[in-house]
Amino acid sequence: MKKTIAEIIENARSRVDDFRRLQKLGLIYRGDFFPSVHYPPITMYQPITDDELFETYTMPEDGRLDVYAHIPFCRQRCVFCHYPLKLGTAQGDEKDRYLSAMEREMDIYMAKLGIDRIIARSILVGGGTPTYLSLSQQRRFFEMMAKRIDLSTCRQYTFDVDPNTIIGEEGRARLQMMRDYGVDRLTIGVQSLDDQILHLMNRHHSAKQALESIEETHRAGMTVNIEFIFGFPGQTVEGWAEMIEQACQLGVEEIQLYRLKIDAYGDYQGPVKRFIEKHPELVPTVEQTLIMKQVAIDILAEYGYTENLRRVFSKEYRHHSRYAHNQCCRLLDQIGFGLTAFSSLRDRFALNTQHFDEYYRLIDSGHLPINRGLVRSPEEQIRWAIILPLKNRSARRSDFLRVTGKPMERYFRAKIAKLEEAGLVVEEKERLVLTKLGAFFADEVAQQFQSTQYMPYPADHYEPGPLHPWKDNVP
Repeated sequence: MKKTIAEIIENARSRVDDFRRLQKLGLIYRGDFFPSVHYPPITMYQPITDDELFETYTMPEDGRLDVYAHIPFCRQRCVFCHYPLKLGTAQGDEKDRYLSAMEREMDIYMAKLGIDRIIARSILVGGGTPTYLSLSQQRRFFEMMAKRIDLSTCRQYTFDVDPNTIIGEEGRARLQMMRDYGVDRLTIGVQSLDDQILHLMNRHHSAKQALESIEETHRAGMTVNIEFIFGFPGQTVEGWAEMIEQACQLGVEEIQLYRLKIDAYGDYQGPVKRFIEKHPELVPTVEQTLIMKQVAIDILAEYGYTENLRRVFSKEYRHHSRYAHNQCCRLLDQIGFGLTAFSSLRDRFALNTQHFDEYYRLIDSGHLPINRGLVRSPEEQIRWAIILPLKNRSARRSDFLRVTGKPMERYFRAKIAKLEEAGLVVEEKERLVLTKLGAFFADEVAQQFQSTQYMPYPADHYEPGPLHPWKDNVP
């Protein structure tokens, strides 16, 4: 590196000043961090049936979809995990039952859409631990996907994996199976390269196993994206910086950062809240967490990594997640299978049940396991068409026009002007884009465009400055 770690840490402290300034302007909530992952947020959808949701839906003109499949099984629960899961090693029969239900779900979905096969742009398989299946169950999963999904135009097939499911003899067999069925990219949940932090996280792999999993994946000929969580109890700024530098030397194509979320933003409250209540002395301060984030950005830049998607840094543009790009940046139609999976369609959103019993019951009755969702109003469509692309890369006028039928330059003029004045966005000819400062606080900038009905926090939790999210809130 050109700069020492000590120099990078010192330079990163300026982000604390930015944080305090923007908090006074009303941009940032006086409390916990809330990620802008979906709009509206996952916890805010009302009940809806599959019949209600798909009554007026028509397929995209090109007939193509991005596909997500969810496998909700893990050996043990990580402290930071906010997802409903089945845990333990004795889950063989339950996994078989689940795969049978998912297979039926896919058939019901295709019948709803009036298609014989799904023409995929990209595929993402997540969890849980999608590779926490036996080899025979893993093959069954691939076979049922291959039977229903046309991969001829699929540009990327990604699996989210835990390190110790792809090492050793069985792990190598699993990797070979993945390659045989078209998987070309793995996101490995490394989370930390410090064994002590991994223990606090209740991860069931070591740093050594994580490194071995990266080597095995590259040996199998697949692209590697590795994930890290920052702001976790026990972490220090110095230790985090050293770890990110180590990660940059591993030769992985992509590195992804997550800020620890304490309160649930999905269907389950993870153990992290209780853990922090028991060990408050281990928790990094907000200021330290902000410094960790900027330190990582600066070290990654020193090693040639660019933020091609928000919080995701790659050496080459082609290595970014096509699934995330298509869904969050281009706003293309995506369908999801499995417990808690979602379908993000051009003017509506569907969320599958978080309860195993309900998942099986709805599918057995011939219905999709959808229990929440929304057909967006024209106003909510306008907000959605800015929020997700702006947060993740940039809001392009052409995409906004395609999904709303309206020109983007008509909307949020006063709000955009104030964000520009604060140095958070730049309005270009073809797009609205975040500055470097805006990208650092991307979640909070995106929340400026949410309706008051879907704000993550009450109005009195923000300072009454010009960037208070309730101000200039009408499109």
